[in-house]
Amino acid sequence: MRPAPLLLWLLLGWTVLGVLASLGWLPLSAWLAVAVVIALFALVDVLRLRRMPSPELQRDVAPVMPLGPPATVSLRLRGGTRRTQALRLHDLHPGGWVVHGMPRDVRLPPGRDLLLDYSVIPDARGQFVFDGCHVQLRSPWRAWTARRVIGASSTVRVYPNFASLAELAGLSVELASRSVGARLQRRRGEGTEFQELRDYRVGDSLRKIDWKATARSSRLISREYRDERNQQVVLMLDCGRRMLAQDDQLVHFDHVLNASLALASIALRQGDAVGMLACTGQQQRWLPPQQGSLGMDMLLGAGYDLQALPEATDYLAAASALQAHQRRRALVVLITNVRDEDDVELRAAVSMLSKRHLVMLVSLRELALDRAASEPGEELEDSIRSAAAMHYLAERDRVHESLRREGVNTLDVSCSELSGALIERYLALKRSSRL
Repeated sequence: MRPAPLLLWLLLGWTVLGVLASLGWLPLSAWLAVAVVIALFALVDVLRLRRMPSPELQRDVAPVMPLGPPATVSLRLRGGTRRTQALRLHDLHPGGWVVHGMPRDVRLPPGRDLLLDYSVIPDARGQFVFDGCHVQLRSPWRAWTARRVIGASSTVRVYPNFASLAELAGLSVELASRSVGARLQRRRGEGTEFQELRDYRVGDSLRKIDWKATARSSRLISREYRDERNQQVVLMLDCGRRMLAQDDQLVHFDHVLNASLALASIALRQGDAVGMLACTGQQQRWLPPQQGSLGMDMLLGAGYDLQALPEATDYLAAASALQAHQRRRALVVLITNVRDEDDVELRAAVSMLSKRHLVMLVSLRELALDRAASEPGEELEDSIRSAAAMHYLAERDRVHESLRREGVNTLDVSCSELSGALIERYLALKRSSRL
């Protein structure tokens, strides 16, 4: 409860009258009478404000929001008095979000609903809470204001930006792959899984002709094959401190999560099952491979609140956990940021996984290092920085090359190239029947 400007002005006027009374220009009784009137006025008004019911509020907000684009929050207010209420409200949205349309001054008519919309832009993934709505009420005679919290809290989950996934779902696999930058190679050979029998077409090889079906139908019949389905892909995500590097206003881990979901979308449409192992330090989060639309829902639900942490990733512990969880052979896509000090531990982890699985090692490049290496500069300090970056990248390339010589599929890409490179390599491995 706070005094409003009207009451403060009345008290200021009463003080001026007190000065006049002290100088003998005003009877003391008149000054005391004014004090009694102001006190009664303020007392009656504060009692009326205490008895004033709070407005009713309902919040309409999507339980799931994508990270990046703005989302609309709708508020429905209903007055609790017989008179129009003037109030100031501020919805208690999660801190740090970009908000447009709050706070708001409104006049709430009696017996009618008032609808208000405002927009929010989430700044991070995870689970967040709207903790009610803060309203400032005015007393009937405008002498006091009261602050109250009305309405129930609302919990929302912020997912990676799945708008792009919805766009991919409306395209064929080839078009969806090209839309994220994948360069598809022309197929060599045929798929390994029988799909259907069809009429012979000019250009079909003799090996595709089904002679028994041809004899029964008295016309040439060919077998149609497709890439083998029901295979398994496991996304092994590094959630350690190296994923905290930032490119294009997003940390590397957000780029990794977006690209992983794009790859999962394509793999699920190919009939494969997709799982996930997120690892940091000694902790892991495991999602067994799932197929179909349920698979994407499970991936989003399991990964929406993952965050990169300032901890070192234990590759051997992660590899051991994956071996324990995933018994069936799978394509393991390990996405990290390879550095020269990882040579021994990373090689041991990849070797452990390769005994059962086909491993693809994806290493993210840091644009800041590429820029530093390509811009030697004119000052001594700039030259030293450039030389250090070049040495670092050379050692990094050495680790990649040693892994390639051991038969490990490796990718060294920037964040902007990640989605296309992942899908391109996945489809190439799929069509080569290496899974």
